[in-house]
Amino acid sequence: MSIIYLKEIDSTNRYAKSNLENLPDRTVIQCGRQTAGRGRLQRTWIDLGGENLFLSFVLKPADVFSEVYSNLTQYLAVILAQILEQYNVQPQIKWPNDVLVDGKKIAGILSETVMQGTLFKGLVLGIGVNLNGDIKSLNKIDKAATALNLQTGETIDLTAFTNMLAGKFFEGYDRFLQEGFKEIKKYYIEHACFLNKEINVQVFNENKSGIAKSITDKGELILEKDGQPIVLTIGDIL
Repeated sequence: MSIIYLKEIDSTNRYAKSNLENLPDRTVIQCGRQTAGRGRLQRTWIDLGGENLFLSFVLKPADVFSEVYSNLTQYLAVILAQILEQYNVQPQIKWPNDVLVDGKKIAGILSETVMQGTLFKGLVLGIGVNLNGDIKSLNKIDKAATALNLQTGETIDLTAFTNMLAGKFFEGYDRFLQEGFKEIKKYYIEHACFLNKEINVQVFNENKSGIAKSITDKGELILEKDGQPIVLTIGDIL
């Protein structure tokens, strides 16, 4: 693992994609300030200031895309949840990869795949975590959000948190690529906040509704509607 620190950048994911050809596998891009951070579905990620985490993993595991790479966002969500537990908070996971504390979002995760024709060039896995924020800034976010310092009552050390997150990510990374979602399924389900509830899921421009019944060994969400199963591989719980 090598780390590149940038004082200010529009987006760590964008920087990583633009320089992907020259960046080695397992490079970590971190910045102090991110001016145009993005989340899933083209959402804007609000920068709460320099003592928060903005980081992207550059991953080049092979020349051919594998299905398991699609589950890396869920793997990172589990790693983050495990780190948060070390701060004595109780994280929840909302499918596919949102991490919540006290029912409020604390992090954003975005995976972007880079292809050249049929050749898989690599994957950029970005994460932003609200470590130190105030109520006024959090209220500017369009969905209920929180920061770790507000949950613990203490200022969070950015360097220590970053080292724990990156270290734990790569500690189990190779095993996850071998085992897939099954490796994290038990923990994921134990911390899921959506199962056995009536939910609405946005899938591109369409809404799917039903009871969230289960998660497959591939990380897919199974809804039940009028007694019939609906299998979702992508979407966003509303």
